[in-house]
Amino acid sequence: MAGRKDKRTKVVVIGTGMVGSTFAYSLIINGVASEIVLIDANEERAASEVADLNHGLPFVRPAVIRTGEYADCADADVIVITAGAAQRPGETRLDLVGRNVKIFEDIIPRIVASGTHGVLVIASNPVDVMTYVTYKISGFPANQVIGSGTVLDTSRFRYLLSRHCGVDPSNVHAYIIGEHGDSEVAVWSLANIAGLRFSEYCPICGHDCGPLRKEDIFEQVRTAAYPIIKAKGATYYAIGLALVQIVETILRDEHSVLTVSSLLQGEYGLENVCLSLPSLVNRHGVAKKLLISLNEKEEEGLRNSARVLQEVIKAVGY
Repeated sequence: MAGRKDKRTKVVVIGTGMVGSTFAYSLIINGVASEIVLIDANEERAASEVADLNHGLPFVRPAVIRTGEYADCADADVIVITAGAAQRPGETRLDLVGRNVKIFEDIIPRIVASGTHGVLVIASNPVDVMTYVTYKISGFPANQVIGSGTVLDTSRFRYLLSRHCGVDPSNVHAYIIGEHGDSEVAVWSLANIAGLRFSEYCPICGHDCGPLRKEDIFEQVRTAAYPIIKAKGATYYAIGLALVQIVETILRDEHSVLTVSSLLQGEYGLENVCLSLPSLVNRHGVAKKLLISLNEKEEEGLRNSARVLQEVIKAVGY
């Protein structure tokens, strides 16, 4: 964390499937945490992942990587939950909700019982619903419970725009907000390259950025996971890296703006739902949400996204 370079940082990862193990691998490559603890119902799987990761330690910065128990959450800075049922081919993220709520009803009380004051980062799908369920079960302050949200969707959006326009993705500034799923919203009205809106950049770009092209790009973002899941069973590289960015932002108290999912408390007139907005993230979780100016279509899309999520939340009894 800023100004505390000597402080050891501890991250607990609950769930050692493809997302959890890839995230742990990305953590050690980036040298983000000094201690990483893996927990899984399948203890043999967790132990095998730990052994494999430890064999690579001579090539990276020193770190302690081990299996653990929920009591290890007590002094963790960040607890990342990737546990849950896998998304099947043809299944939407919202289809997962019943199975994963039951898993979380077992996991979250165990985390709370440890007495932890760490930030909870949820990656299990449907992530917005699971973030809300975690908030309700844990009783933690809203800022301390965050979901990976549309951090990955925003990355996909920036990548596709950069590829279309032939510029580095770091120079593309654009957001996906709302649900991490089919009702998500692309904020085209604020999308820009080096401060130039697309209406200004397109004449320079030389590509067709008209309505049909925008729809095509957004559709690729919205459905990006489905062909990957069909072909190889899961997505895990990009979400692993997205989780590293979120966790690093927390551990280093960076005050970075990320489109994480968190509880809405009146923003845009919405409440009792978790969804993604550009948010300032620091060592305490979400410090504040940035209420960006949306056009009428985008704001209605955000409201629709909230309605979709609220219906699911209500259906599972939360």
